[in-house]
Amino acid sequence: MKNNPGSSTKSLLALTLLAMVLSVATSSCKRLLDTNPQGAYDESTYPFPGGTSPYDEYIFGAYRDLRLFDVHVWGYLHAISIRSDDADKGSTPADGGANSQQMDNFPVLPNNGLVNALWTGHFGLINRCNNVLFQVANNKGIIATEAQRTLAIAEARFLRGYAYFNMVRFFGNVPIFDSLFQDPAAQNNVPQSTPDQLYAFIENDLTFAAANLPPDWPREFIGRVTNGAALGMLAKVYLYQRKWTQAQSTALQIMNSGRYNLNTPYGVIFTEAGENSSESIFEIQATATATQPTINGIQYANVQAVRGAGIWNYGWGFNTPSEQLAAAYETGDPRRARTILFTSTSTTPGVTFNGETTPVGLPNPRYNHKVHPSTSFVNVINNRGAWWMNVRILRYADVVLMYAEASNEIGGDANITAARNAVNSVRARARGGNNAVLPNITFTTQADMRQAIRQERRVELAMEHERFFDIVRWGISDAVMQAAGKPNYSESRDKWLPIPQVQIDLTRGVLRQNPGY
Repeated sequence: MKNNPGSSTKSLLALTLLAMVLSVATSSCKRLLDTNPQGAYDESTYPFPGGTSPYDEYIFGAYRDLRLFDVHVWGYLHAISIRSDDADKGSTPADGGANSQQMDNFPVLPNNGLVNALWTGHFGLINRCNNVLFQVANNKGIIATEAQRTLAIAEARFLRGYAYFNMVRFFGNVPIFDSLFQDPAAQNNVPQSTPDQLYAFIENDLTFAAANLPPDWPREFIGRVTNGAALGMLAKVYLYQRKWTQAQSTALQIMNSGRYNLNTPYGVIFTEAGENSSESIFEIQATATATQPTINGIQYANVQAVRGAGIWNYGWGFNTPSEQLAAAYETGDPRRARTILFTSTSTTPGVTFNGETTPVGLPNPRYNHKVHPSTSFVNVINNRGAWWMNVRILRYADVVLMYAEASNEIGGDANITAARNAVNSVRARARGGNNAVLPNITFTTQADMRQAIRQERRVELAMEHERFFDIVRWGISDAVMQAAGKPNYSESRDKWLPIPQVQIDLTRGVLRQNPGY
């Protein structure tokens, strides 16, 4: 990810339509609305053979799929956040129906529509990636250099590895499709692979990507994946397998690269001005204009944004921070107010980072503040839907905390000291110069540091796709979910979603259901 400390450029491939917006935008917005996202074009709409290689038209199709409703929006938010103790379903009690309610309260049934949408959305992305690999290997009409071919393969394999990383965490046992099927029906004959087999496949994809992706891209291609993104995702894959030494060394490569840092203030990271900052390692790109407010965007923020009336009608109001998350912060931690947008009560006002006071009587007491749009963008685009907001998938602070966790689990005085220093660097950025809050931790034992790291991951990365997977891989999800008032949760069953029944039926039983369903 190309870094732009202190400013942001909305992502990629400028369209002439943007000129109509820029002519009326403020000078600050001009810097944020001047490019379009990777994936604004695909093989059906790509207008010219320029760019980085003749394979771009196929690669952009895969980037486009990152923004799909069935990949990183509706089912995704339910599976990675609403299922955790950090979030509730939100919206209104009946909204979302049984599909949403099952994700919040368990069990999730095999006929749940959100589960099937996640399955088909991610395998659609995987198919896009395999199509890139097919074009490189078989399309003799494309004239390309060996370097261009290798780069196209590396981008496709990163995106495929990332998609499979999601799938193994969602479902545990899924089939591996490593090539494009000439007969789509043949996919129904591929049995599931085990998590160990899937992780080996993911590691191979990400290792190749890390070795062959560039460290950054020219400005017009901001948002395309880099070797830093591949290393960061690979470090997380190692972490999930408890391969502590590999996780530590891979995270350290990123930390020693000098390409990323914690200089972006925490409150800025989640604004439009914080997109593609020095904090950003892998970020899904989106944009909007007054004439095209949704087509090149993603509905991620809109689904979670404040649900109200008039000027407070920003979105659907799903995925709301829980009481448990609100209580998890240390006194004075500035991250609490930037993560949780509180609804005003008769005695206590709730204020956005824009300085707006929320009204009394909104449907939910709390909303995800990290997806609240900047007023300047709402005014320029003349739309409140926030489809233009990027999605942060991997931040540098996450890498630092992965390094801390791996170091601490390896153990020994030097590694525990390294872990403590890493956590304190994250806390130092969070306190924002206010030394009265978030003092440095001083723990010296592995057990104390383990708890400190887990707590820091929770509050630093709250509402950012990590909590449910973290408590599962730590083996504490039963206790955590019971304490959060979710008595129907059972780790042995609910650590994975059910295999969609419709997919089992399509394969005539080749796919097998996960345990407990």
